[in-house]
Amino acid sequence: MSNESDRVAKKKPLLPLPTQPEGVPWPADSWPEGPLDPAIDAGRVEALTTRIAADQPEEYGQTLAMLVVHRGEVVAECYGPTADAETTLISWSMAKSMTQTVLGMMIGDGLLNPDIPAPIPEWTDDRQTITIRHLLRMRSGLTWNEDYVDGDTSHVIDMLFGTGAADMGAYAAALPLAHEPDSVWNYSSGTTNILSRIIRDTLGGAEAYATYLQERLFDPLGMSSATPTFDDSGTFVGSSYVHATTRDFARYGLFALRDGVFDGQRLVPEGWMDAARTMHAWDAEDDQGYGEHWWVLDDAHGTFSCNGYEGQRITCVPALDLVLVRLGKTPIDLGPGWRHRMTELIECFNI
Repeated sequence: MSNESDRVAKKKPLLPLPTQPEGVPWPADSWPEGPLDPAIDAGRVEALTTRIAADQPEEYGQTLAMLVVHRGEVVAECYGPTADAETTLISWSMAKSMTQTVLGMMIGDGLLNPDIPAPIPEWTDDRQTITIRHLLRMRSGLTWNEDYVDGDTSHVIDMLFGTGAADMGAYAAALPLAHEPDSVWNYSSGTTNILSRIIRDTLGGAEAYATYLQERLFDPLGMSSATPTFDDSGTFVGSSYVHATTRDFARYGLFALRDGVFDGQRLVPEGWMDAARTMHAWDAEDDQGYGEHWWVLDDAHGTFSCNGYEGQRITCVPALDLVLVRLGKTPIDLGPGWRHRMTELIECFNI
């Protein structure tokens, strides 16, 4: 058994997801705000949020926004010198988790089945055994190189900015198998855009897709600032492109922490968020697990997150009823230091 398989086999059991505390309103037009619990080290929280945003330490790259939601209330919020509460910032790969949410809605509507071959017309060869579930877990077996530096070998750069930019789902779907489906984990933005193309085709085109995103996801969560980007083919670039304010990204995090329920309304089928945060692979390079389009920390708190390029992150911590949003521009080589600080911030709430 490989080290990855060993780690997955020994993964911690899922912790229950917390419900909204009684008497705490849902963040509709505005967020409820509350003081820190007296048992929490307020000075440490400030050092890991406000002071980092104000001082911009070089070792963490540029921090644009930090927001902390504890027990459903905003307890810390700060912005760097070029952003404020009204600034819409890019999601990068945090959008992948939103694509997973939309798929869950469609499966709940009976429009898709995740465990039968994915409806990709050109897959008439050995790719026809790839299922939506394989794609959600990044285990399709398709050829893909997620390299953000070397443009000569990177599929993700070519897809987002090069020959694949007009029809990103088609670009990724055209690649051959490198491995048997479900045998190898390979993180792939192309995989997400294949899923997004499936959503587009199932709904009947770009206009219907945009309406579905707005009416089924953004409007119910009160994400009034959220703006998705579509490619020329009418496919939402679900791998990378949602712009929203920090508080709207926090609304999405609270929805995930509340098991896909927002303001008493269940938006995805029961069990969908449990599937998302169940670890199916271990990324030794980043020292974290992967579920279904969500990352899994495999820590004592049941932490799971949607992560994006340059340190974008929405982190959900079930045991502590905590949501952290961090947006910024942190170079890849500084990522481990920033992630360590996020872990420190989580531990501040372990009271």
